[in-house]
Amino acid sequence: MAKAASPPALTALQSPPRHRGRWWADRLAWTLAVLLALAYGLPYSQPVFAALFPTLPRPVYLQEPLAGLLWQHLGLVLLSSALAVLVGTAAGLATTRETGRAFKPLMETLAAMGQTFPPVAVLAVAVPAVGFGELPALIALSLFGLLPVLQGTLAGLESVPRPVLESARAMGLSPRHILTQVQIPLALPLWLSGVRTSVIINIGTAAIASTVGAKTRGSPIIVGLSGFNTAYVLQGALLVGLLAISADLVFDRLARRLQWDTARPTAKMLLN
Repeated sequence: MAKAASPPALTALQSPPRHRGRWWADRLAWTLAVLLALAYGLPYSQPVFAALFPTLPRPVYLQEPLAGLLWQHLGLVLLSSALAVLVGTAAGLATTRETGRAFKPLMETLAAMGQTFPPVAVLAVAVPAVGFGELPALIALSLFGLLPVLQGTLAGLESVPRPVLESARAMGLSPRHILTQVQIPLALPLWLSGVRTSVIINIGTAAIASTVGAKTRGSPIIVGLSGFNTAYVLQGALLVGLLAISADLVFDRLARRLQWDTARPTAKMLLN
């Protein structure tokens, strides 16, 4: 007896996503190319900015290599975001277990307080304790990026349908296997959304870390604001904005890939 034809929607879930278009239409590739071109090319753009800002004696920021500031900015964001992801994910997992449910309101309140305080205030409190440099910036950014990760973890775990959990228990899965094989895979899209928000917030917020001696892309902005140099502010803000857009496009691609990966087991189960 011939096997029934698969519904088109389920067949689409089984097939990998087709990447339409060519490489020259890839927004991520173009954004990264423009970002790197500006990071390494801005020091040679003196004629352009001199024409745009004729009243400024020094229209291009040359105190420090702009490309080096970009990589230092990115490193600070990655490290602080990694700390926020680790702590926020662990706290979310712990407070959704039976033994930790009582601490869920407290954890959400503490995380919300960490984002309520302005990063400048956190930096002002951290500098007397740990001194100037990257460390106070790391503390402020980690606290500021904690809440989106925690909220994404909790929302993802709570979004798992109850019938799915009951079916997993009926199959004899242990709580650990239900967590690792059912809840976490289904919660990944919402968790990734929280990580995405946290990282993009940190990219913009890391610019103010230059006020406490950290080397970031905020250095031209801070110098430009203190010296009334609009060109410096524009150069710093342009690269920070492009870095945030690049990160958003990377997470968008990961989210689309993740949705397909989590849809495949469902499609196979329905087709069998």
